[in-house]
Amino acid sequence: MNSQLSAQLQLLPEYLSAHIVLSLLALALGIVICVPLGAFITRLPRVQWLTLSIAGILQTVPGIALLALMVPLLGMIGFIPALLALTLYSFLPILRNSVTGITEVDDALIEAATGIGMTDWQVLTKVQLPLALPMIVAGIRTAAVWVVGTATLATPVGAVSLGNFIFAGLQTQNVTAILVGCLAAAILAIVIDMSIRAIEVALTRRRVALSISGLAGIGLLALAALWQPLTASVANSDAESDRPVVIGAKTFSEQYILAELLAQRLEAAGRSTSVRSGMGSIILFDALANSDVDCYVDYTGTIWANAMQRRGIAPRRAVYDTMVAWLDSAYGIHTLGPLGFENTYALAVRRETAEQYNLQTIEDLTAVAGELTIGSDYEFYDRPEWQRLQSTYNLEMGDRRTFDPTLMYQAVATGDVDVITAYSTDGRIIAFDLVVLEDTRQAFPPYDAVLLLSPDASADNRLIAVLKNLIDAVNATRMREANKAVDIDQIAIDSVAHVLSEQLRGKGG
Repeated sequence: MNSQLSAQLQLLPEYLSAHIVLSLLALALGIVICVPLGAFITRLPRVQWLTLSIAGILQTVPGIALLALMVPLLGMIGFIPALLALTLYSFLPILRNSVTGITEVDDALIEAATGIGMTDWQVLTKVQLPLALPMIVAGIRTAAVWVVGTATLATPVGAVSLGNFIFAGLQTQNVTAILVGCLAAAILAIVIDMSIRAIEVALTRRRVALSISGLAGIGLLALAALWQPLTASVANSDAESDRPVVIGAKTFSEQYILAELLAQRLEAAGRSTSVRSGMGSIILFDALANSDVDCYVDYTGTIWANAMQRRGIAPRRAVYDTMVAWLDSAYGIHTLGPLGFENTYALAVRRETAEQYNLQTIEDLTAVAGELTIGSDYEFYDRPEWQRLQSTYNLEMGDRRTFDPTLMYQAVATGDVDVITAYSTDGRIIAFDLVVLEDTRQAFPPYDAVLLLSPDASADNRLIAVLKNLIDAVNATRMREANKAVDIDQIAIDSVAHVLSEQLRGKGG
């Protein structure tokens, strides 16, 4: 079996189990809330329009935006925000089909039921709901497909799902991971849809065999959801009973590698770990401050500009010392120390572009910026660094575009954009023969990689003892080589992290 496929299949039980639990619970909550609510508002025409309008508005919000909104609203990351967002996302098809199915029952049947003395409740439960069942189930089936698909977007808010395959695969250009995640989600949606359909046919036609098959399908999904946690619990029964150390990671390869490096070091010391990857900077920082995440690697410039909201640039050491004191006093976050390398933003262009316009520095770019298009990641244009870069150099680009951090390198290499905001330790700078423009006026703050611990983890001396050997142990060359191994050579992240870990041990790290 292909080694990449084998590596992804090893992760499938955990990701699939979490995805099933998330999807089935959200769908079940949607049914429990919306079918009774739909029946209720059919008796209140004025409320009916308002309720359906609200459900429609919820549906127009992009799934990933709805998921992201739940994090600040609930003040937490992970399963609960994802569950609430997906439950809301299931409302419209179930609620609308419930209302439509009930209100479209033939008036003659309702009059006949009323004529023989049925109460309104009896008309609803004995006439309208049974006749509306096919329409209601159609709404549930639609919601099931939507929920299963949207659940893959739960990764950035810290919830484990099949989206972990897709987000990681996209960042590392691992087609195998993307295909495994997509196929697993598609098969899951089909199984749930067919199981619900079988149960509906069994109820309407009183076919016992179909009822059993539908219930068996749902039962197998429930078993699959519980199997991984149960087997993991049995496997760890003889291990220490501490909760797993939760390690966070952002949305690019370097972060995946470093998170895996931390996990391997901790697991080698007998600690169980859980990696929450693909998270946005602000969400991850808030999670650390709330001790929902125990540790992760961040960058001094990111904390300085985003969290501390500092606009000026201080010397490198001053930025670090100020950041350490601020994190401790404001949030109780402990800075274990710098890893030993800097990964700063840098403007990069194709070599042909640099030669065509004689570009060596960002200052050189200013004169021709209006003719060129810049591409960057999701966050950059909303960050203080972009405003500072523009004001420092009076930089006005002709156009700007937003890309996934991985795809922007391909975009500049193929000429879709002329300039990108590259990361200085990214191996693709060398692989695509890009020219990095010198920041002569120091518009970008220093971006030293630092290992941060949550308030709770700061008191864990055993955790600190394991991780402190990584401080000042990773230089820029090693990090660039590790990034290239993942992004260009397509080597599995765990293998790259293992090699890096062994190299650091050889250096005493």
